[in-house]
Amino acid sequence: MSRLLLWAAWVCSLLFGAPAQAEKAELTSLRVEHSDEGLFLTARVDFTLSPAVEDALLKGIPVHFVAEADVMRERWYWYDRSVASAQRYMRIAYQPLTRRWRLSTSSEPVVNAGLGVSLTQNYDSLQEVLAAVQRIGRWKVATPAELEGGGRHMLRFGFRLDGSQLPRTLQLGTVGHSEWMISVERRIDLTQELNR
Repeated sequence: MSRLLLWAAWVCSLLFGAPAQAEKAELTSLRVEHSDEGLFLTARVDFTLSPAVEDALLKGIPVHFVAEADVMRERWYWYDRSVASAQRYMRIAYQPLTRRWRLSTSSEPVVNAGLGVSLTQNYDSLQEVLAAVQRIGRWKVATPAELEGGGRHMLRFGFRLDGSQLPRTLQLGTVGHSEWMISVERRIDLTQELNR
């Protein structure tokens, strides 16, 4: 009986694997700046791609990243209220014919249909395009009107590899695999910055 239990445990560990851990991603800097034009965020996220993600990119499968910023006003009587929310979608794709890397950035999900507005830049190497993804400079996350009303404000910043944008067959194969999970999140108090 004990051999049967050991065998069943071994089969389960092979099928389901160990709990997935997110790839090492580190938020090395996060700064906010408040001006008459609104609230701006500058950040740097350091991470390395796993061999599986690099292999997918080299085979022409685009990889998507999402940066999200939520500004919330604290309320003592209920949950914090979201006053502003911004998203930045980034899509990295390798162009085998030209051997160049393309980065498309938009405030809406980047899709192959070409609809919507996005900024597209070309790079010569994977290191260059990753450096551009890892740096976020003066990103407007809230307008002055959204920050009115006083009170204590918090900012929640998150950055992740968006597996939901992968092709369906690849999504099924990557469920629970740590090499496809890159994410980092941080909350900061905006009270001092907003009172300047």
